[in-house]
Amino acid sequence: MYNDSKKREFIKLAPEIRVLTLKSLLHANSGHTAGSLGLVDIFTYLFFYALKIDPKKPNRQDRDRFILSNGHVAPALYATMAKRGFFPEEELKTLRKFGSRLQGHPHREFLPGLDTSSGPLGEGLSQALGMALADRLDNGYKSQRYFYCVMGDGELNEGQVWEAALHAGKEKPHNLIAIVDRNDIQIDGYTHDVMPLEPLEDKWKAFGWHTQVINGHDFDEIHSAIEEAKVVNNKPSCIIALTVAGKGYPEFERDPFWHGRPPSKEQVEKAIKYIEKHAYA
Repeated sequence: MYNDSKKREFIKLAPEIRVLTLKSLLHANSGHTAGSLGLVDIFTYLFFYALKIDPKKPNRQDRDRFILSNGHVAPALYATMAKRGFFPEEELKTLRKFGSRLQGHPHREFLPGLDTSSGPLGEGLSQALGMALADRLDNGYKSQRYFYCVMGDGELNEGQVWEAALHAGKEKPHNLIAIVDRNDIQIDGYTHDVMPLEPLEDKWKAFGWHTQVINGHDFDEIHSAIEEAKVVNNKPSCIIALTVAGKGYPEFERDPFWHGRPPSKEQVEKAIKYIEKHAYA
């Protein structure tokens, strides 16, 4: 049950996951800082509450599925999974190393608990839709499994996203929940400069989706949006989560410079001190 106690647990966990993410980026000396830090709160809620999963049985057939379409934010996903118990936290030091299970983009054949491989942007929603429709064939329209797809707003430039959105609007899988990380940055700059997306909410509604816009760092809003999406029984759901790229340390926040760059040792040390000082402020 989601309550104040559970919320306090998440508020404690999220800074710890951000610290693990930063440390792994430092060890790798490679990776994406901004988007990773910005999605930690959503990952925390999903992996520690919403998702029906079991780290001890990562391939259980009745599990919910989590599809990370913007795979470059894998450092935060791995940190969350390690904290959840899928593998030892010590292994985070191997991020992007040769032979590591923690590749720069998730590879499902390497690491139990991953439901898809990702890298080329724009493919995740198609994968999630395919899984949801296959589940309908297996379990009918009353399936209690959910298929969560996290996407970056920059990847909404890809036409395949809208092909999948259009088809989902036709097929109406009630258990497909898309979460758009609306942080307004991508590798070439701000999304509003590279390829304006607004009115984004209206676009998803026009494609036949139940759509909500939330603060992607507010656990109450995340919880309410997921719960609302679960009771919509005649269409897929899209949650547009307004997030701060680089969340947790002001030097990284809202700056496209940090989209695809790792921090230095000095920056990580400063960021960790800041996060630990302000974690509960």
